[in-house]
Amino acid sequence: MIKKFGIIGNPIKHSLSPLLHNYWFKKYNVNASYSIIDTEENNLEEVVKKIKDKSLVGVNVTLPFKQKIISFLEKIINDAEITGSVNTLFLDTKGTVIGENTDVYGLQAAYLKRIENAMNKKALVIGAGGVSPSVILSLEKSGIKKISITNRTHEKCLFLKKKFNFLNVFPWNNLQSEISNYDIIINATSLGLKNDDGINLDYSSIDSNKFFYDVIYNPEETNFLKKAKTMGNVTENGKKMFIYQAAAAFNIWHNIYPKIDDKVIELLDK
Repeated sequence: MIKKFGIIGNPIKHSLSPLLHNYWFKKYNVNASYSIIDTEENNLEEVVKKIKDKSLVGVNVTLPFKQKIISFLEKIINDAEITGSVNTLFLDTKGTVIGENTDVYGLQAAYLKRIENAMNKKALVIGAGGVSPSVILSLEKSGIKKISITNRTHEKCLFLKKKFNFLNVFPWNNLQSEISNYDIIINATSLGLKNDDGINLDYSSIDSNKFFYDVIYNPEETNFLKKAKTMGNVTENGKKMFIYQAAAAFNIWHNIYPKIDDKVIELLDK
Protein backbone atom coordinates (compact mmCIF):
# COMPACT_ATOMS: atom_id res chain seq x y z
CA MET A 1 0.00 0.00 0.00
CA ILE A 2 1.28 3.47 -0.90
CA LYS A 3 1.92 5.62 2.17
CA LYS A 4 0.36 9.07 1.82
CA PHE A 5 2.04 12.29 2.94
CA GLY A 6 1.24 15.93 2.29
CA ILE A 7 1.45 19.58 3.26
CA ILE A 8 -1.16 22.02 4.55
CA GLY A 9 -1.09 25.82 4.54
CA ASN A 10 -2.63 28.87 2.91
CA PRO A 11 -1.38 29.97 0.40
CA ILE A 12 0.06 26.57 -0.51
CA LYS A 13 0.15 26.24 -4.31
CA HIS A 14 3.65 27.78 -4.42
CA SER A 15 5.06 24.95 -2.24
CA LEU A 16 7.89 22.85 -3.67
CA SER A 17 7.51 20.21 -0.92
CA PRO A 18 5.77 17.65 -3.18
CA LEU A 19 8.53 17.95 -5.78
CA LEU A 20 11.26 17.43 -3.19
CA HIS A 21 9.70 14.58 -1.19
CA ASN A 22 8.57 12.67 -4.28
CA TYR A 23 12.12 12.94 -5.64
CA TRP A 24 13.47 11.42 -2.42
CA PHE A 25 10.80 8.68 -2.44
CA LYS A 26 12.00 7.61 -5.85
CA LYS A 27 15.69 7.88 -4.95
CA TYR A 28 15.38 5.80 -1.76
CA ASN A 29 12.73 3.36 -3.05
CA VAL A 30 10.06 4.46 -0.59
CA ASN A 31 6.57 3.35 -1.62
CA ALA A 32 4.85 6.67 -0.89
CA SER A 33 3.29 9.79 -2.41
CA TYR A 34 3.31 13.42 -1.26
CA SER A 35 0.80 16.04 -2.32
CA ILE A 36 -0.69 19.42 -1.45
CA ILE A 37 -3.69 19.00 0.87
CA ASP A 38 -6.21 21.81 0.43
CA THR A 39 -7.20 22.70 3.97
CA GLU A 40 -9.06 25.51 5.69
CA GLU A 41 -8.63 26.40 9.35
CA ASN A 42 -11.90 24.66 10.27
CA ASN A 43 -10.57 21.39 8.77
CA LEU A 44 -7.37 21.12 10.83
CA GLU A 45 -8.88 18.58 13.22
CA GLU A 46 -9.82 16.37 10.25
CA VAL A 47 -6.21 16.32 9.09
CA VAL A 48 -5.06 15.15 12.52
CA LYS A 49 -7.76 12.46 12.55
CA LYS A 50 -6.49 11.17 9.20
CA ILE A 51 -3.05 10.69 10.72
CA LYS A 52 -4.63 8.95 13.71
CA ASP A 53 -6.52 6.48 11.47
CA LYS A 54 -3.45 6.13 9.19
CA SER A 55 -5.14 7.54 6.09
CA LEU A 56 -2.18 9.91 6.15
CA VAL A 57 1.22 8.84 7.51
CA GLY A 58 2.76 12.29 7.88
CA VAL A 59 1.96 15.93 7.20
CA ASN A 60 4.01 19.10 6.93
CA VAL A 61 2.46 22.33 8.18
CA THR A 62 3.20 25.80 6.87
CA LEU A 63 1.73 29.29 7.35
CA PRO A 64 -0.72 30.15 8.79
CA PHE A 65 -1.31 26.84 10.63
CA LYS A 66 1.97 26.30 12.51
CA GLN A 67 0.47 27.41 15.82
CA LYS A 68 -3.20 26.78 15.09
CA ILE A 69 -2.67 23.03 14.58
CA ILE A 70 -1.32 22.54 18.11
CA SER A 71 -4.70 22.56 19.89
CA PHE A 72 -5.68 19.45 17.90
CA LEU A 73 -2.50 17.49 18.66
CA GLU A 74 -2.00 15.00 21.46
CA LYS A 75 1.63 15.94 22.06
CA ILE A 76 4.36 18.32 20.87
CA ILE A 77 8.05 17.62 21.41
CA ASN A 78 11.56 19.13 21.32
CA ASP A 79 11.81 22.43 19.41
CA ALA A 80 8.04 22.46 18.82
CA GLU A 81 7.53 22.57 22.58
CA ILE A 82 9.95 25.47 23.01
CA THR A 83 8.69 27.54 20.08
CA GLY A 84 4.99 26.67 20.19
CA SER A 85 5.30 26.17 16.44
CA VAL A 86 4.84 22.90 14.53
CA ASN A 87 5.76 22.03 10.95
CA THR A 88 5.84 18.19 10.99
CA LEU A 89 3.18 15.71 12.13
CA PHE A 90 3.52 11.96 12.61
CA LEU A 91 2.09 9.01 14.53
CA ASP A 92 4.40 7.44 17.11
CA THR A 93 4.60 3.74 18.03
CA LYS A 94 1.96 4.24 20.73
CA GLY A 95 -0.55 5.67 18.27
CA THR A 96 -0.11 9.27 19.49
CA VAL A 97 -0.21 12.12 16.97
CA ILE A 98 2.99 14.11 17.53
CA GLY A 99 3.91 17.64 16.48
CA GLU A 100 7.59 18.38 15.83
CA ASN A 101 9.49 21.41 14.53
CA THR A 102 12.29 20.97 11.97
CA ASP A 103 12.40 24.66 10.95
CA VAL A 104 14.86 25.48 13.76
CA TYR A 105 17.29 22.84 12.54
CA GLY A 106 16.69 23.90 8.92
CA LEU A 107 17.84 27.50 9.43
CA GLN A 108 20.82 26.47 11.55
CA ALA A 109 22.04 23.80 9.15
CA ALA A 110 21.54 25.93 6.06
CA TYR A 111 23.12 29.22 7.13
CA LEU A 112 23.70 29.99 10.79
CA LYS A 113 26.39 27.37 11.46
CA ARG A 114 28.64 29.25 9.01
CA ILE A 115 28.47 32.55 10.91
CA GLU A 116 31.82 33.42 12.41
CA ASN A 117 32.12 35.11 15.79
CA ALA A 118 28.37 34.63 16.36
CA MET A 119 28.49 35.79 19.99
CA ASN A 120 29.34 39.31 18.84
CA LYS A 121 26.71 39.52 16.11
CA LYS A 122 23.41 41.36 16.40
CA ALA A 123 20.34 39.91 14.69
CA LEU A 124 17.01 41.51 13.80
CA VAL A 125 13.89 39.47 13.09
CA ILE A 126 11.25 41.34 11.08
CA GLY A 127 7.84 39.80 11.73
CA ALA A 128 6.29 37.91 14.63
CA GLY A 129 4.22 35.31 12.76
CA GLY A 130 4.24 31.54 12.46
CA VAL A 131 7.89 30.97 11.58
CA SER A 132 9.33 33.70 13.85
CA PRO A 133 9.67 31.57 17.02
CA SER A 134 11.71 29.04 15.01
CA VAL A 135 13.95 31.80 13.64
CA ILE A 136 14.52 33.20 17.15
CA LEU A 137 15.36 29.80 18.66
CA SER A 138 17.68 29.00 15.75
CA LEU A 139 19.54 32.27 16.26
CA GLU A 140 19.85 31.59 19.98
CA LYS A 141 21.09 28.02 19.42
CA SER A 142 23.71 29.40 17.02
CA GLY A 143 25.23 31.47 19.83
CA ILE A 144 23.87 34.88 18.88
CA LYS A 145 23.18 36.78 22.10
CA LYS A 146 21.68 40.04 20.87
CA ILE A 147 18.37 39.41 19.10
CA SER A 148 15.69 42.01 18.42
CA ILE A 149 12.27 41.81 16.83
CA THR A 150 9.74 44.20 15.33
CA ASN A 151 6.30 43.65 13.82
CA ARG A 152 3.46 45.76 12.47
CA THR A 153 1.25 44.44 15.29
CA HIS A 154 3.35 45.29 18.35
CA GLU A 155 1.40 42.98 20.69
CA LYS A 156 2.66 39.91 18.82
CA CYS A 157 6.23 40.91 19.68
CA LEU A 158 5.32 41.24 23.34
CA PHE A 159 3.78 37.76 23.23
CA LEU A 160 7.04 36.35 21.84
CA LYS A 161 9.05 38.18 24.50
CA LYS A 162 7.14 36.21 27.15
CA LYS A 163 8.45 33.04 25.47
CA PHE A 164 11.96 34.40 24.80
CA ASN A 165 12.66 36.90 27.56
CA PHE A 166 16.07 37.87 26.09
CA LEU A 167 14.38 39.51 23.07
CA ASN A 168 14.68 43.24 22.53
CA VAL A 169 11.44 44.66 21.09
CA PHE A 170 11.05 47.95 19.25
CA PRO A 171 8.08 49.54 17.40
CA TRP A 172 7.58 48.97 13.66
CA ASN A 173 7.88 52.72 13.02
CA ASN A 174 11.49 52.56 14.29
CA LEU A 175 12.58 49.95 11.74
CA GLN A 176 14.29 52.40 9.39
CA SER A 177 16.28 54.08 12.16
CA GLU A 178 17.22 50.80 13.90
CA ILE A 179 18.11 48.48 11.03
CA SER A 180 21.71 49.68 10.54
CA ASN A 181 22.50 48.55 14.10
CA TYR A 182 22.27 44.87 13.08
CA ASP A 183 24.58 42.45 11.27
CA ILE A 184 21.90 39.90 10.39
CA ILE A 185 18.44 40.98 9.19
CA ILE A 186 15.81 38.29 8.69
CA ASN A 187 12.45 38.83 7.02
CA ALA A 188 10.09 36.37 8.71
CA THR A 189 6.94 37.95 7.28
CA SER A 190 4.95 36.87 4.23
CA LEU A 191 5.74 40.23 2.58
CA GLY A 192 7.38 39.22 -0.65
CA LEU A 193 5.17 36.32 -1.74
CA LYS A 194 3.65 38.72 -4.26
CA ASN A 195 5.93 40.57 -6.66
CA ASP A 196 4.61 43.98 -5.67
CA ASP A 197 4.93 43.23 -1.95
CA GLY A 198 7.78 44.61 0.06
CA ILE A 199 8.93 46.10 3.33
CA ASN A 200 8.97 49.88 2.97
CA LEU A 201 12.64 50.71 3.58
CA ASP A 202 15.12 53.24 2.25
CA TYR A 203 18.00 50.85 1.57
CA SER A 204 20.38 53.65 0.58
CA SER A 205 20.55 54.75 4.21
CA ILE A 206 21.44 51.26 5.50
CA ASP A 207 25.11 50.32 5.97
CA SER A 208 26.41 47.68 3.54
CA ASN A 209 28.12 44.30 4.23
CA LYS A 210 25.19 42.93 6.21
CA PHE A 211 23.50 39.55 5.86
CA PHE A 212 19.92 39.86 4.62
CA TYR A 213 17.89 36.66 4.78
CA ASP A 214 14.30 35.99 3.67
CA VAL A 215 12.45 32.87 4.79
CA ILE A 216 10.54 32.97 1.48
CA TYR A 217 12.04 30.83 -1.31
CA ASN A 218 9.42 31.30 -4.02
CA PRO A 219 9.85 33.86 -5.60
CA GLU A 220 13.60 33.26 -5.49
CA GLU A 221 14.48 36.91 -4.94
CA THR A 222 11.99 39.09 -3.11
CA ASN A 223 12.16 42.89 -3.27
CA PHE A 224 13.63 42.75 0.25
CA LEU A 225 16.64 40.77 -1.03
CA LYS A 226 16.91 42.44 -4.42
CA LYS A 227 17.21 45.94 -2.98
CA ALA A 228 19.57 44.81 -0.20
CA LYS A 229 21.89 43.17 -2.76
CA THR A 230 22.11 46.33 -4.88
CA MET A 231 23.46 48.14 -1.81
CA GLY A 232 26.35 45.68 -1.35
CA ASN A 233 24.88 43.26 1.16
CA VAL A 234 25.05 39.45 1.25
CA THR A 235 21.60 37.94 0.60
CA GLU A 236 20.05 34.48 0.84
CA ASN A 237 16.52 33.19 0.35
CA GLY A 238 14.82 30.40 2.29
CA LYS A 239 15.53 27.61 -0.22
CA LYS A 240 18.31 25.85 1.71
CA MET A 241 16.43 26.18 5.00
CA PHE A 242 13.45 24.64 3.23
CA ILE A 243 15.59 21.72 1.99
CA TYR A 244 17.18 21.03 5.38
CA GLN A 245 13.90 21.19 7.30
CA ALA A 246 12.38 18.84 4.71
CA ALA A 247 15.31 16.44 5.09
CA ALA A 248 14.79 16.37 8.87
CA ALA A 249 11.08 15.67 8.41
CA PHE A 250 11.90 12.92 5.88
CA ASN A 251 14.22 11.36 8.47
CA ILE A 252 11.49 11.45 11.14
CA TRP A 253 9.05 9.66 8.83
CA HIS A 254 11.36 7.12 7.16
CA ASN A 255 14.50 6.91 9.33
CA ILE A 256 16.51 7.95 6.27
CA TYR A 257 18.41 11.24 6.14
CA PRO A 258 18.44 12.15 2.42
CA LYS A 259 21.61 13.39 0.77
CA ILE A 260 21.51 17.11 0.02
CA ASP A 261 23.54 17.63 -3.12
CA ASP A 262 23.65 19.69 -6.30
CA LYS A 263 20.95 17.53 -7.90
CA VAL A 264 18.47 18.56 -5.20
CA ILE A 265 19.31 22.26 -5.67
CA GLU A 266 19.01 21.91 -9.46
CA LEU A 267 15.65 20.15 -9.10
CA LEU A 268 14.19 23.07 -7.16
CA ASP A 269 15.83 25.67 -9.41
CA LYS A 270 14.04 24.20 -12.42
